Amino acid sequence: MTPIQAASLPLALAGHDLIAQAKTGSGKTAAFALTLLTHLNPRRFAVQAMVLCPTRELADQVTQEIRRLARFADNIKIVALCGGTPMRPQINSLEHGAHIVVGTPGRIIDHLGRGSLALDALNTLVLDEADRMLDMGFYDDIAYVAEHCPTQRQTLLFSATFPEGITRLARQFLRNPKEVKLPEQHAESKIRQRFYEVDHEARLQAVGALLRHYRPVSTLAFCNTKQQCRELLDVLHAQGFHALTLNGDLEQRERDQVLIQFANKSCSVLVATDLAARGLDISQLEAVINVDVTPDPEIHIHRIGRTGRADEDGWALSLCSTADKRRVAAIAQMMGSEPEWHALDSLQDSHASPLVPPMVTLQILGGRKDKIRPGDVLGALTGEAGFTREQVGKITVTDQSTYVAVARKIALDAVRKLSAGKVKGKTVKVRALED
Repeated sequence: MTPIQAASLPLALAGHDLIAQAKTGSGKTAAFALTLLTHLNPRRFAVQAMVLCPTRELADQVTQEIRRLARFADNIKIVALCGGTPMRPQINSLEHGAHIVVGTPGRIIDHLGRGSLALDALNTLVLDEADRMLDMGFYDDIAYVAEHCPTQRQTLLFSATFPEGITRLARQFLRNPKEVKLPEQHAESKIRQRFYEVDHEARLQAVGALLRHYRPVSTLAFCNTKQQCRELLDVLHAQGFHALTLNGDLEQRERDQVLIQFANKSCSVLVATDLAARGLDISQLEAVINVDVTPDPEIHIHRIGRTGRADEDGWALSLCSTADKRRVAAIAQMMGSEPEWHALDSLQDSHASPLVPPMVTLQILGGRKDKIRPGDVLGALTGEAGFTREQVGKITVTDQSTYVAVARKIALDAVRKLSAGKVKGKTVKVRALED
């Protein structure tokens, strides 16, 4: 078990309300999922557990993880209720009976208002990434949902940081909660952290210098504002980098496409704010660049913890103006280590061609609704089209579309052959997504 699972599972299984500090990727989903599944009566077709998440991406991840853990139990039905997708299929799913719902506050409230979601049988409420829900202004929404749940229930609250609002939430909605607080630690050998002093005006250009020197395959670049994200994206495109941005202005479909391209190595740099990047769990992320130093040391530790996961090493590179020195000192104090300073002009500005992502994402019109599965796409590419398994990357199937990463050198050929051939016995429309 991971540390958060070992600390929280016995308390949660014993029926206690819980406040647990846990970062994304720490195994917290399994900790609460196993609790939900243990307390469930599969023969009762009513909503017995609900997980509230700040974003649709996190809700999707949580839904998939609970489904994975529920495979070995009776026929347990889990329904995701998120905005950005039509209501009618969700209402139909609820009418057929669901044991567990996972959703975002706004859409859960919509269903409560329509009477399509009944919570009278609920025994467990989970607030996942509660600090981010508060950041996004969801306090009143969480309160509304909690007030529609039975008072005799178990409430599990998971949060990466502990702002003041968490204490208020806990006081209002939890009964004698147990606390599990595991300070986030990163193995020094896994994440190599460096700070670069730079004039505030020069920091956007400096991001390109870091990328050309370290040449990571995938980088998450954090800015403090949406405006800075847009400006950095323009600078990176002008320098020839394949970069995309994630911000709250994007429609859900656009967000999904950005995340898919970044996760499957079709995009080298993802530029995001902390809010937009919340809940992202990207494997094999080689570098995190802090374009702005965050005023909150806990958020800094959370940011750099996206890299150096599992058995991978990672770079955490921070650009700091003279005005940021106090923030860096606070980060160093919390981490218990001296910051390692480097001069920007020490970087080897490689004049080789800019980083080109190894993969290109193809979008196939047709998805879950058309009964397409990853194996169908892999079969079409490695069968009639004649490509090798090694030339095909991650395959993601959504309701309406299927996305497949293919090696860059075969992308045009793959579009042509898939368009001329068939997937699951049908002709499909295919296009390459390129920023």
